[in-house]
Amino acid sequence: MNVLYRIALVLVIIGAINWGLIGFFRFDLVAYLFGGQTAVLSRWIYALVGLAGLITIPMLVKRFEDEDDVDTFTRMDRNPSYGMEAGEEADFTEVTKTEVKKVEKKENE
Repeated sequence: MNVLYRIALVLVIIGAINWGLIGFFRFDLVAYLFGGQTAVLSRWIYALVGLAGLITIPMLVKRFEDEDDVDTFTRMDRNPSYGMEAGEEADFTEVTKTEVKKVEKKENE
């Protein structure tokens, strides 16, 4: 995630906290800290939070680079389990095809 997305995400979080305070306690932290809702600095912060929200929209659909390392194999692909609910069965993972053919020949004779 590049620096722009990180900064935008921090601003979105700040905006979310401010909206939470407004919703739960009717307290606008940005307006309190910077001189009211109509103060120039407060308006700049509101504008930056709004732009940050727009910048982070692609994060909803962007495939992150970290997800490329995800193991796509299931357990059945790597290490199959032939056990039964009623009890354990023999482990057939090490049986070779030649041994299977020998057993089939003996059964046919």
